[in-house]
Amino acid sequence: QVQLVESGGGLVQAGGSLRLSCAASGSIYSVGAMGWDRQVPGKQRALVATITRSGSTNNSDSVKGRFTISRDNAKNTVYLQMNSLKPEDTAVYYCNAQIAITQYWGEGTQVTVSS
Repeated sequence: QVQLVESGGGLVQAGGSLRLSCAASGSIYSVGAMGWDRQVPGKQRALVATITRSGSTNNSDSVKGRFTISRDNAKNTVYLQMNSLKPEDTAVYYCNAQIAITQYWGEGTQVTVSS
């Protein structure tokens, strides 16, 4: 069984920084693409950033220049460094990972940015 566990969320003032982590554990041979989505109550979940196993990244326009996704393949872990945070970044952040033919999701971590 595979689990994704996020950490690093919390409350921060506008302009501040947070670093999210997400570790995959369980019966894992190799982790493919990983990424982060976020969701605000009443709205659809939206892509934030993705990273392939080889390190190619893709960020949504709303976070370009502020957020950086990275990963450590040896630890099956993906990170999201969030700088210059804005109140509109407030959301529950979910990590995801492609393992074999299945997409797995974490349970989410709350990020709240106060103005």
